[in-house]
Amino acid sequence: MILPRLTHFFYNFLPSSNQISARERLRSCLGALIGILITGAVTSLALGHSSSDLPLLVAPMGASAVLLFGMPASPLAQPWSLVGGNLIAALLGVTCARWIDMPLAASALAVGLSIALMFPLRCFHPPSGAVALTAVLGGPAIHALGYRFAVLPIGLNSLVLLASAIVYHRMTGHRYPHRARARRAPTNDEKAPFTRADLEAVLMARNEMLDIDVGDLEAVLGDVEVRAYRRRMDKLDCARVMTTGVLAVAPTVSVCSAWAILVHHKIKALPVLDDERSVVGIVTQMDFIRHGALPPFMNNTDARQVGDIMSVPVKTVRASQLVADLVPMFASFGHHHLPVIDAAGKFAGMITQANLVRGLHKQPISDVDPPRPAAPIATPVEHLA
Repeated sequence: MILPRLTHFFYNFLPSSNQISARERLRSCLGALIGILITGAVTSLALGHSSSDLPLLVAPMGASAVLLFGMPASPLAQPWSLVGGNLIAALLGVTCARWIDMPLAASALAVGLSIALMFPLRCFHPPSGAVALTAVLGGPAIHALGYRFAVLPIGLNSLVLLASAIVYHRMTGHRYPHRARARRAPTNDEKAPFTRADLEAVLMARNEMLDIDVGDLEAVLGDVEVRAYRRRMDKLDCARVMTTGVLAVAPTVSVCSAWAILVHHKIKALPVLDDERSVVGIVTQMDFIRHGALPPFMNNTDARQVGDIMSVPVKTVRASQLVADLVPMFASFGHHHLPVIDAAGKFAGMITQANLVRGLHKQPISDVDPPRPAAPIATPVEHLA
């Protein structure tokens, strides 16, 4: 019992595996190599032979390179995080080294103050803690520089490494500085799976710093939502989610009879079929309103027929078509009802937004919306199933 527990305990020390491709790993390694090489070379040119005691590179730049080239999307790797964090830490480190004689106390205070300032100034950069320590423990050559240490080598190293990262990422087809990918417009729609406000509220409740931008996290969750949706919709065709046994009318039916059917059966649309059961149009409540064909606006002499007010051409989908293909039609083109046709082009059923949602949840239509029985309340109306 002890060995499995110990194994599980130490296994928790391992981070979760990353999903980075071999090509991206190689790109990161090569970028860090080039960035450090250029930073050292430029600093060498700037120093010349004026001081052989000063380092061309300070050790924290190695950690900064890991972030800039290995995790360029991280908030910790953005330009202001790098430059601001390193400069603040350098200035605080020099100050603590000058005014506190005990190196241990000066080191601890320099790191603690650096973190305290990086939070409100939004320049949190972990390698900056090492910059603060370097200012305190760097030796006589560093101490002799005083506050110039923040300019050279820290400032120059930081700026050159930053410039190298910007150029390298752009040359290799990546965005840096990173901008969170916009997923959706800000919304308070209660029907949305989640909103930006929901995400921010959860992060605030967790009260811990996550190494990801809120916008990126929103985009990732949105992508997961879409992928899960597609997976659940995979191989789900219209025939499995459509409503059958729906009422339909011929184009010669009077508008009064068609309206009576809509009201009596509490439905919003009727497919219009010809004698061959082909869909020639669709008539909805909006069609009646648009053409002034509601009972209060009609008189006894109104002889208009469904064919006079129906919407044409009508968008139809095939029974074999994947349900996933219907989402843009409902979401972007304003469709609420889509007639379904079979392989022969004949009317087979109807799909609504409700059908789409039920299909997403793999809920059989027959369980919640059984086919409507024939209700021939007007002689010109046929129940076509």
